[in-house]
Amino acid sequence: MSANPRIGVLGAGGRMGRILIQAVQQAGYQLAAAVERPESSLVGADAGEIVGIGAVGVKVVGNLEEVLKDCDVVIDFTAPVATAHHLELCRKAGVAIVIGTTGMNDEQKAHLDETAQHTPVVYAANYSVGVNVSIKLLELASKVFGDTVDIEVIEAHHRHKVDAPSGTALMMGEAIADALGRDLKQDAVYCREGHTGPRERQSIGFQTIRGGDIVGEHTVMFIGEGERVEITHKATNRMNFASGAVRAAAWVVGRDARKYDMKDVLGFNDIQF
Repeated sequence: MSANPRIGVLGAGGRMGRILIQAVQQAGYQLAAAVERPESSLVGADAGEIVGIGAVGVKVVGNLEEVLKDCDVVIDFTAPVATAHHLELCRKAGVAIVIGTTGMNDEQKAHLDETAQHTPVVYAANYSVGVNVSIKLLELASKVFGDTVDIEVIEAHHRHKVDAPSGTALMMGEAIADALGRDLKQDAVYCREGHTGPRERQSIGFQTIRGGDIVGEHTVMFIGEGERVEITHKATNRMNFASGAVRAAAWVVGRDARKYDMKDVLGFNDIQF
């Protein structure tokens, strides 16, 4: 982990971008750049002023290319198309990138994987330490229960979230499927309606709730005969996601070029069940 990494924040004017700027400052790291769309009215403003923490001496710019030289790593919680462009710029500059963008398609994920062969990339659907601890517990429960239970994933988010199921729910489903030696693409069931017939044991069900200002809630049920185990994570604000992403940014600086995730950042790969 770098002692004082120079961190750039992309999408600086958005809700998550503003929280990331605060998280960088709270962690005591150096905010090296803040980037927004070139047409944004925030371009030219002090990054600290737009998030209410006072001037920090870093102006919002509309072009990542012009500030990459000042960064050891950038954090991207923007949108799939924008992230693909940022990946290309980081690859050319040899700058590490931490990505929290969700909703990427298979082609965009393949582009991320290819870029990670040339510059360090951390990619996770959720940077919350609590969520990643939950996923480790899900792996344990899946291995212990095996094929003796039915598994359902329930997730809830605010009414403005545009993708479903959430990236975190899918990450949980993939962890469960991997632990059970299954293929999530084959076993996932995303909707039930009408006369569906008896439930297939190997299926992994997903239920999505959207409403109000729910930050993020995920529950996985392991449902057996006469008992049920539930593993739940509830987020009450977004700072926990931002803090985890900043932790990942500091960790990845100076690492070899490849794709990492929060298991690497938190050292979970060294824990065996």
